[in-house]
Amino acid sequence: MRPLPTRRAFVLLAAATATVLTGCGSGSSPASPSGPDKKPAAADVKGAPTAAAAAMPDGSTMDRIRERGYLIVGGSSDAPLLSQKNPLTGKYEGFDADMGRLLATYILGEPKVRIVSSATQTREALLKNHTVDVVFQTYSITPERAEQVTFVGPYLSSGFQIATRKDATDISTLADLNGKTVIAGANTPAIPAIKKAAPKAKILTFDSDPACIQALKQGRGKAYVQDNITLAGSIDSAPELKVVGKPFAEGDMGIGVPKDQADMAAFVDTWLKKVIKDGYWTEVWKANFGASLGDHEPPVVGSVPDVYTAKD
Repeated sequence: MRPLPTRRAFVLLAAATATVLTGCGSGSSPASPSGPDKKPAAADVKGAPTAAAAAMPDGSTMDRIRERGYLIVGGSSDAPLLSQKNPLTGKYEGFDADMGRLLATYILGEPKVRIVSSATQTREALLKNHTVDVVFQTYSITPERAEQVTFVGPYLSSGFQIATRKDATDISTLADLNGKTVIAGANTPAIPAIKKAAPKAKILTFDSDPACIQALKQGRGKAYVQDNITLAGSIDSAPELKVVGKPFAEGDMGIGVPKDQADMAAFVDTWLKKVIKDGYWTEVWKANFGASLGDHEPPVVGSVPDVYTAKD
């Protein structure tokens, strides 16, 4: 096992990343990729693994990505601790951003990544039409979504929690949401959980986490239900909000891959198992979530067989 990267390693890794793309916002249509960044990248990304040439045979999806010279990732540009564009450097920071760079390094030998800004409702379309190679975006694995895309993983696991304004004293459980306006991300697993536990709640949906957080700050809803990993980043930058109650409806998140690219799914599956085994996943977790969520064990890859279709 090679020496594990330090936080400085991932800062250097981030600085070495190729130019990235976003649309006009999380709900907008992504722009077309432009030319690669010409800045030099760290040669070995501080020891991050690279795939053998035999794992990327001529004509394979990975070979085409290698020929292109960069990995296209569907992700967020405004999700703190996950994938957020630094306004000072123009680079992306966070857990999903770091994982995307590690996958790019595995394919290309360098962390050359393009990020196409995607929303909850557009991820399947971006994968189906091959606008992106993969999606790293706290993508909850569900049977319905697995009919449209292949999930590799899980690469993250979390439970849902409730966020409220700090002055709220009447909400601590899902049942307390009955009769109240509750904010949720459009097309997220939070919605059926709310409907089941609080059938009299009025659900107000938005396309992105920042939009949901802003609506909660504005008082457009009494609570916001989201996975606690996403909330950790949001609350970190919103001191007027708080998280209440215990996690519920725990679920798994996968890396989205186009349904018609079985070779890429198997390749990403092999890569994910390797970065978990070699400790890179843990280092990425500590660098981004350690301060707010503490230590966390990586999920068991392939542990959701009802919707998991990637094979070695």
